[in-house]
Amino acid sequence: MSQAKPSSHAPESRSSSWSGLALFSQGFRPFFLLAGIWAIVALIVWMHVFLGLTPSTSAFDPVAWHAHEMLFGYAAAVLAGFLLTAIPNWTGRLPLQGWPLIGLVALWLLGRAAMFFPLAPLVVALVDLSFLLALLAVAAREILAGRNWRNLPLVAALAVLLTAGALIHAGQAGWLDHADSYGMRLALAVFAGLIALVGGRIVPSFTRNWLARHKAEALPTPFSSFDKTSIVILVAALLIWVLAPESALAGIACIAAGSLHAARLARWRGAATLREPLLAVLHVGYAWLPIAVLLIGLAALLPQAFPTSAGLHALTTGAIATMTLAVMARAIRGHTGNVLSAGPPTTAIFIAITAAALFRVGAPWLAGLETHMLMASSAFWILAFAGFVAIHLRTLLTAYDRRPG
Repeated sequence: MSQAKPSSHAPESRSSSWSGLALFSQGFRPFFLLAGIWAIVALIVWMHVFLGLTPSTSAFDPVAWHAHEMLFGYAAAVLAGFLLTAIPNWTGRLPLQGWPLIGLVALWLLGRAAMFFPLAPLVVALVDLSFLLALLAVAAREILAGRNWRNLPLVAALAVLLTAGALIHAGQAGWLDHADSYGMRLALAVFAGLIALVGGRIVPSFTRNWLARHKAEALPTPFSSFDKTSIVILVAALLIWVLAPESALAGIACIAAGSLHAARLARWRGAATLREPLLAVLHVGYAWLPIAVLLIGLAALLPQAFPTSAGLHALTTGAIATMTLAVMARAIRGHTGNVLSAGPPTTAIFIAITAAALFRVGAPWLAGLETHMLMASSAFWILAFAGFVAIHLRTLLTAYDRRPG
């Protein structure tokens, strides 16, 4: 995946044999829409359970359900929409559309239902994991059929994510002690790695293109051995953290990896993009990655001063949510013929998700105000995703529409 070229965002009209609903003409449409809706619904459900307003109905414990649905519900939907749209650009093959796409969407929906109701653990696991298994099969088929060997790491990433999901189910069902903890950290590591790999390509590339159009002299530093080394060290640090999260080795490795990725980001001329929020937010999203990894490392070395939840939420509410929201907003524009620029409404949702991350990451340090901070974070999160859905709903449902603001 690290070798993937950024998509040119050609309008989707170049490839369509589907004459049904526009929603199922290409993968980003249903999955980005469902991701935005589920980000709102899952958080509202979680906050009701957290505040004791309603009992949990899931076979999972409440905290595990919340974490699982943010990663395997929301983030996995975004990943599916991204891959199903990007792979045709990389391979030159037609996108998954029509009934096969509807079937994949149905598997995702069944997974959310299985996770919500108190079903037998084996039923929950089989239904929930069927979506990632099907997505893995589709991605592997398309990449192999298109002989697009440089993107085979996509298959590996999906396979590891599927393994992480299986571990989580095994632990929650009591089949394998502590497997859910390992699985959750492994899933987080996969998404962090994808941000480093994919974000590390698209952020400097899009920045370079934008600065070149504006006749800037200083451009982002090209991909080099420094970037490769940074990615390798990050992957190694995350693997250590997955296996031994409280060890000094994990702490040192994560601090080293976080420092390298902060330096990597500094080479991409992010400050010069502030005039274009649709581009600047990609830099903000990537910035949360080194912040998260540094906080995770510091929590391993200095647990009394640095709560573990701060690093975890810097990675989830910060890096994953901000980067996915930014990528979705940009991809929708690019693939529906809209200008790659953010107006005030879209800029507002980027500000809202940043506020949600800041409140959530800062909450553990303010014991007396923690609940209030969580409520503020939740409110900004809901505002961000409600705004995303409102801005893009018509565009996602229609074949071609110059709509997003």
